[in-house]
Amino acid sequence: MSRSKSVLTKLLQIFPQLQPQMYFKASLTALSHAMEDQVLAGTEKPLVIASFQRERFYRQEAQRYRRIANKTDQVYVLAAPETEFKNSSQDYETIAFESTNTLSQEWHLIVIGTNYVSCLICQEKVILNNQGITSVIDNNRRFEGIWTFNREVAQQAADILLKIIVNHCPELRSKIQQARQKYLPPDILNQIVVRQKTTNNIIHNIENKNPDPFVQRLVTYLQAGHYKLIKANRSLAAKEHKERLINSITTAIRLSLNPDEILQIAVQKLGQGLGICRCLVYRCKETDFKATVEHEFLNQDIPSIKEQTWFLHDNPLFQEVIKLQEALTIDNAANDPRITNSCKEKEKSLQTLVRNCSILSWMLAPILYQGQLLGMLELHHCGPKPISWKEEDVTFINAITTQIGVALIQAEAYAHLQDLNEQLEALDYTRSNLVAITGHELRTPLSTIQVCLESLTLEPDMSPDLRQVMLNIALQDAERMRKLIQDFLILSRFESGRFEWNTEVLNLHECLELSLSNIKARYRGKQIPLIEVTNFLNSELPLVKADREWLGEVLAKLLDNACKFTSKEGRITIIVIRNSLHYLKVTIADTGRGIEPKRLETVFERFYQEEGALRRSIGGTGLGLAICRQIVQGWGGKIWAESKGKEYGSQFHFTVPIHLS
Repeated sequence: MSRSKSVLTKLLQIFPQLQPQMYFKASLTALSHAMEDQVLAGTEKPLVIASFQRERFYRQEAQRYRRIANKTDQVYVLAAPETEFKNSSQDYETIAFESTNTLSQEWHLIVIGTNYVSCLICQEKVILNNQGITSVIDNNRRFEGIWTFNREVAQQAADILLKIIVNHCPELRSKIQQARQKYLPPDILNQIVVRQKTTNNIIHNIENKNPDPFVQRLVTYLQAGHYKLIKANRSLAAKEHKERLINSITTAIRLSLNPDEILQIAVQKLGQGLGICRCLVYRCKETDFKATVEHEFLNQDIPSIKEQTWFLHDNPLFQEVIKLQEALTIDNAANDPRITNSCKEKEKSLQTLVRNCSILSWMLAPILYQGQLLGMLELHHCGPKPISWKEEDVTFINAITTQIGVALIQAEAYAHLQDLNEQLEALDYTRSNLVAITGHELRTPLSTIQVCLESLTLEPDMSPDLRQVMLNIALQDAERMRKLIQDFLILSRFESGRFEWNTEVLNLHECLELSLSNIKARYRGKQIPLIEVTNFLNSELPLVKADREWLGEVLAKLLDNACKFTSKEGRITIIVIRNSLHYLKVTIADTGRGIEPKRLETVFERFYQEEGALRRSIGGTGLGLAICRQIVQGWGGKIWAESKGKEYGSQFHFTVPIHLS
């Protein structure tokens, strides 16, 4: 259906003398039930046309209309579908219209029988709030409309609705034509139109030749109660608006877990909802000397004070709010004694603040959570006349600040929870890798040692050469286990902070010579890549200041890694340069398998294994680079890796502090 004039508008064009009245939704529901009960209590088979705004309202009445359908086969129900409502011809005719149709803002019920008629044609009064949206659906919604027993009015209203039904459901044309012939004879409709053009016949809004006494009393009661409800509704309107504003602000801020976003949403919605000149909020604690205004809402041409420094320690109003632990109001800042009656320096600064910010009426409300100050919310009215803050205003703002406080704590708790989750993920990752490493690096050598020792024990006639081979294998795997356990203990000591440094002045040449000797001894009998040293014999390189043992450990582990991942035909280069006034940079570069750029930071994590803990072809715990990072950072240096990718080799750099004599 396309959007067009409402049924009420069309009816008033035909009968301009009709005077619409105001109804609440509760009144319409009672009137509709009275009209439906008249059908259910009678013996006639009338025409019944009901138009509900939405399917939810229809569902409340569906059972009644099934009973009405047992009385007559001419029942038509219209509604905007929300879940299951659709065009159907079961117990009675249901007609679904789009939610954008004008019928979605209307409420109609027409009953036309042989001996009685009743007609209720209403249109909702759309009330816009400050945000330009309609009020929430409830029994206090207002409608403007016609309720009459006049047959001519009812027949014209039925004619309008039946045309709408035919346009939407052409398959009902035959059934609707039967209804027209029985309840809306063409000559009657024509007579009505002619009479409207030729006479000034006045049709009263409520006219019934044979009114039902109960219905007549109900009309009188509802009309009298209607005006009482209007009067009561006026007094509740402000409270209702504030409650809705609280709900909207609460809903909006609870959707975010970002503290800055929470405060900006709160100040924006509150400023718009109250129509205040300036609304601002800032984070602060009781002991803060100053705060920065980070979130602000401005109305009209009020000057902005965002990003300004707000002095708190010298603000007696701030101190009073802290003491009261609730909102503080100033109706007229121009003559408030807390601002004007003192010549102290801090009161003078407060007067300057009021003048510069054009504050005429002022409210300061603390954002608290369990007595802890999280921030401050301020409302500034800048004129032209001061306003008087009411008790309900203070209660409302206190409710808002309570919700903001809860949202801020929730956001901070979530951020803390995220940190904890990341730590737990790291621990879980460590645990998983520890299990894998333990399986490969402890169980395997233990099994080998056990097999060798059992062979030596069970085979007394074993040849001396074979016995020596068995002993060598057992010793090698024992050494492998010793190094693994040593790495675990070293990393644990570093990460727990239970480590003492023996810093001394060192010659880097000596440390590197020792590390090279250790590497050659470790790989004795095996071919390793060619190792070259650049800038090492440069006499201009100064002495360094570090722990001899752990500097040698870093060099040894980096050289060992380079040997592991570089083929015997490759090359390892050691470069030493002075890259700053305070540090030497040591680079160990190789032509080995290289590292993917995205993993250059990951390689320094604990238990990192490029191939995975269960599929690696190169032995090791994955702790070597993590230990190197702890050692280098311990003396204030940096360590990092560079590589162009797979098969392009890699370069590991670290810095050592220079001894400044």
